[in-house]
Amino acid sequence: MSGVKKLASQTIWYGLPTIGSRFLGYILNFSLAFIYKAVDTADLTQIYAIVPFLNILFTYGVETGYFRFVQDRDKYKLYNTLNTSLLVTTIVFSAILLLCTRQLANATFLSAHPEYFTWLTFIILFDTLATLPFAKLRQEGRPRKYAFVRVMGIVINVLVVIFFIGVCPKIAAKDPNNVLLLLYDPSIGIGYYLIGNLVGSAATFLLLWGQWKDFRFGFDRSLWIEVLKYSWPLLIVGFGGMINEMLSRLVYQHIATDPIKAKEELGIFAANYRLAVLITIFIQMFRMAAEPFFFNQSKNDNAQKTYARVMKFFVIACCCMFLAIGLFLDVFKEILTIKYPEYGEGIHIVPILAMGSVFLGIYYNLSVWYKLTNKNIYGAAITIAGAVITVLLNIWWIPYFGYTGSAWATFTCYAFMMLASYYLGQKHYPVPYAKKKLISYLVLTVLIFFLHKGLGMLYSNIWFSVATAIVLLMGFFWFVANIEKKEFQQFPVVGKFFR
Repeated sequence: MSGVKKLASQTIWYGLPTIGSRFLGYILNFSLAFIYKAVDTADLTQIYAIVPFLNILFTYGVETGYFRFVQDRDKYKLYNTLNTSLLVTTIVFSAILLLCTRQLANATFLSAHPEYFTWLTFIILFDTLATLPFAKLRQEGRPRKYAFVRVMGIVINVLVVIFFIGVCPKIAAKDPNNVLLLLYDPSIGIGYYLIGNLVGSAATFLLLWGQWKDFRFGFDRSLWIEVLKYSWPLLIVGFGGMINEMLSRLVYQHIATDPIKAKEELGIFAANYRLAVLITIFIQMFRMAAEPFFFNQSKNDNAQKTYARVMKFFVIACCCMFLAIGLFLDVFKEILTIKYPEYGEGIHIVPILAMGSVFLGIYYNLSVWYKLTNKNIYGAAITIAGAVITVLLNIWWIPYFGYTGSAWATFTCYAFMMLASYYLGQKHYPVPYAKKKLISYLVLTVLIFFLHKGLGMLYSNIWFSVATAIVLLMGFFWFVANIEKKEFQQFPVVGKFFR
């Protein structure tokens, strides 16, 4: 149980800054619905659908490779070799992007804003150069420094966006000659969201300068090849994962039958997708602590039992988050449609995407088997198969069902990846997961959601909806607390409430 306690502690340490920074960014994203119409946010949605693909290309799996090889290699030689590699490739890739700005803008319906790709290139550049310094902080167990840098980067990002999008237009309306407007150009508009991101990424890089001071140019070719042999399947896994997550928004305007309406639909889709992202934030928080934890635990005799316990508590947490979103969907809809009612049209896709995110989180937990057994090629195969499913179902369903079809495509893909990884994992690296209990929690969660939905159909009232949501959510908490009472008793701080 001590291993689970340690992971819980690390998840909190790495999670709080992740949640804090992502939540600030989430609020910033969500606030766009109160400032711009759905059609006006489509370009931003399009450009941010490209970001994850470039992040994966620029980093090519070296972060996980670092965690894998730092256990039994010279950590200084490893850090210098991988950082030298990243520095060189980042400069090369960035130069190529800057040379192809116009062509990329034309290919992605952004011909009116080629400058977006210039700003995007520098965002990716700074984020890539921060990858290994962040990994080094995690591996060395320095969560306070990690937390400080993460939070400061996003705070600077948010402040820049608020100033240029929220404050400057009001100042310009009252006093066009104000000195605060020296750097303000109203024609940039929503593009300041990208500029804020760029400033935040640059600030993050500068705050990590202490880790860069430890870096010395050095390149061990044999070590580099060894790491790449391990990491290259993760590049495929990463690309496949981003295809599954981002492809729908990237190609929506290409596939939709009505090109004019597609831009508005894309904005609605993105706004509602952000609600399901709340679960994804938790998953990212968990992964920050889990990846080095899984590798560190792998040499222990009871590693598989620890992984099984981790999975159980992870699924419970995801079920709670799904219910927190699904049961209070009416409240989210009221908030989302305060200024522009069209955003409410897509609220029905949120539970579909949220449960898909739960499946994705379970898949990430299951993926420990191929990372520990050096069978990353299996992870690549599963992800490629999931990507094929995503592509085919989006092409098939978007013309008929719009973004609803895309949501179901995401759900289907993640369900397949979860099941495939479980089946293969039990063959190559058996972990005694509490399968019946996990399935029971998931089924109960879905039944509670539909029960609440049914009650809402019988009596449509926002306060009745909120009241029944609270009762059902508390009922789920009570049920789980009684089933897992002995487990919770062993936890620090909260354990005393279960005795």
